Amino acid sequence: MLALLKRSVLIANRGEIAVRIARTLRELGWIAVGIYTDADKLSLHRKYVDYDSRVSSYLDIDEIIDAALELGADGIHPGYGFLSENSSFVERVIRAGLTFIGPPTRAMKISGDKVMAKDIAAEIGIPTIPWAEVRDPSNIIDYAREYGYPVLIKAAGGGGGIGMRVIRSDKEAEACFKQAKREAEKAFNDPRIFVEKYLSDVKHIEVQILSDGDEVIHLFDRDCSIQRRYQKVIEEAPSPTLESREREKILSDAIELMKLIKYVNAGTVEFLYDVVNKRHYFMEINARLQVEHPVTEMITGVDIVRQQLLIAFEEGLELSQGSISIRGHAVEARINAENPATLMPSPGVVKKYFEPSGPGIRVDSGVFEGSVVSPEYTPLMAKLIAWAPTRESAIRKLARALSEYVITGVETNIPVLKSIISNEEFLKGFHTTSFLDACIDSIKRKLIELEKVHAVAVSMLMTKSVDGLGAILPKVKKIGGKVSSLKRSAWMYWSIVKSGVKRGRKLRRLPQSGK
Repeated sequence: MLALLKRSVLIANRGEIAVRIARTLRELGWIAVGIYTDADKLSLHRKYVDYDSRVSSYLDIDEIIDAALELGADGIHPGYGFLSENSSFVERVIRAGLTFIGPPTRAMKISGDKVMAKDIAAEIGIPTIPWAEVRDPSNIIDYAREYGYPVLIKAAGGGGGIGMRVIRSDKEAEACFKQAKREAEKAFNDPRIFVEKYLSDVKHIEVQILSDGDEVIHLFDRDCSIQRRYQKVIEEAPSPTLESREREKILSDAIELMKLIKYVNAGTVEFLYDVVNKRHYFMEINARLQVEHPVTEMITGVDIVRQQLLIAFEEGLELSQGSISIRGHAVEARINAENPATLMPSPGVVKKYFEPSGPGIRVDSGVFEGSVVSPEYTPLMAKLIAWAPTRESAIRKLARALSEYVITGVETNIPVLKSIISNEEFLKGFHTTSFLDACIDSIKRKLIELEKVHAVAVSMLMTKSVDGLGAILPKVKKIGGKVSSLKRSAWMYWSIVKSGVKRGRKLRRLPQSGK
């Protein structure tokens, strides 16, 4: 390839994805410029751009385009979320004489309209779950009489779990329809709703696509079945349960669909895979970079952001389908600022922050010590990715890395992630999209019990009753905890407490034994 022109790209996003995009821009020798809001004055992504400009919101199209022009950008990369799948934003970017790093408007409009995409897929013979547009609750009831409950209603104009409701009876239809319609109109300015049969024992499989307009290639599949409330928690590549014949059929359907709609740049075609009947069904297209793209990068060695940039600036794909192969296995865990027992957001200031490392470990982070985790945005702080030659080794590596991750000041979902990847069903790869909803209550109970035991251990250390630890160790084993882990975490906590005393900090009262 000829030497690349030096470009300047505005990253219209924040957090870990803005950092990740900026890194590739620097590796290309290009200039990274960015935006930030008042809530992000001290955010990590500002340290990775050469210049940036304040905006009132990451959704304000006028301010973002003005910032790009003022900072001398040649193009805009939207990352994911915010305006990444907003076709009006794409049109405005192009009218301003800037390059949009993503698909053209037509492809984005088709991708963003879930009903239109399903229609096109069905026309070319790609399996879809039967669906119907919903204009009032009676349409849901009529559909359920034909296909049976439970059914799922979705927003036609967008994804991300917004507007999605599982309906199990006629009584639920009216309330769920009103809620879904209201959410869809607010989020996508499109109140349309459709209904389809709800399948519980399915896997969520997605295919990563790259296209320069002439050639469409895939980077194989990802399994994103560990979800809660339609939000992904753990992803892996490739899927552990797809056999080669099934994989080839899903990959070829994804390629055929993207060729038909003349898709350009990076995108994802998503399917539901019925593990019992071994059938796949087209679900939707995501016309953007996905949160979980690192697992695909780890098994293929392809920098997806680099390819996005080259395609957008008409440098073309550096790759061919024959040059892409699967190497090993990768698993990604999303590190969220959440209370592990309630899974509610836990905003605050990150006081201590230590990332794991070692061979095969990658951390895409948007925080550092002193970072503010704002309640205004998603609680996602970082993504921890582990790669190894086999799935079993990758999971063990991820478990080791999670045990090394230190974050204080805000609560995190790390204990939940540890419980998930030690679950027998997950280890065997048999888990489906209903896995986490089915076992989350038992995970919470276990974490609460471990927290009580930990509180007792810390109390004993504070009162110097170290010998008393022996009495509670059997309880640790009984609820599945590790004695060595308890001792280590208790001593670490005690060290932090003593450090606080020396510095004259006021300590929180610890729970008393047995409480």
